Amino acid sequence: MSADRLFEPLLLAADRALRSVFAETRAARPTPGAQDAAPLPEADRRQSASLMRVNHAGEVAAQALYHGQAAFARAGRTRDMLLRAADEEADHLAWCEQRLRELGSRPSLLNPLWYAGSFALGAAAAALGDRVSLGFVAETERQVEGHIDSHLEKMSPDDTRSRAILESMRSDEIQHGQDALDAGGARFPAPVRDAMKNTARVMTITSYWI
Repeated sequence: MSADRLFEPLLLAADRALRSVFAETRAARPTPGAQDAAPLPEADRRQSASLMRVNHAGEVAAQALYHGQAAFARAGRTRDMLLRAADEEADHLAWCEQRLRELGSRPSLLNPLWYAGSFALGAAAAALGDRVSLGFVAETERQVEGHIDSHLEKMSPDDTRSRAILESMRSDEIQHGQDALDAGGARFPAPVRDAMKNTARVMTITSYWI
């Protein structure tokens, strides 16, 4: 294998990482919800901002997971499916980023750490084979669905903009998980699911504040 062929995946991975963490993400789809929604009371604004910061960090992690899995996928069709899902997740990243600006807040300061750790997890899952990697997608998206549901419960009903974003994200996450199962993803046993949930909890709790 030539040096160019050897380093091309690494260069692509580095480019995707820089774009996901440091560049302003542009969505292919319009941001859900009305931009001119009524201002929120200060307590509700702070709560929404903290929750959307967590969601933004989750989308940074989602980009990294998909990029890591795609970089080491064994079948071309698996790689293509992962990259298509990553493109849709990039919309989520842009939506959350825009909503944070509207709420007068900022992304998590630890996003580079979340990206690096998630890329490593994605690469490790891919190294175990496409069936395991796709199963990892399915379980991750199932947990993200529950995580979004919990945020919708905590968020003010008056924050219609943030709620519309989360509901659109939830629909995409469900579809990504089902696509992964349909493509042959493994169903993980309870101990693995619990370990994934505990790992994600570290990010969600930290990103709420930092």
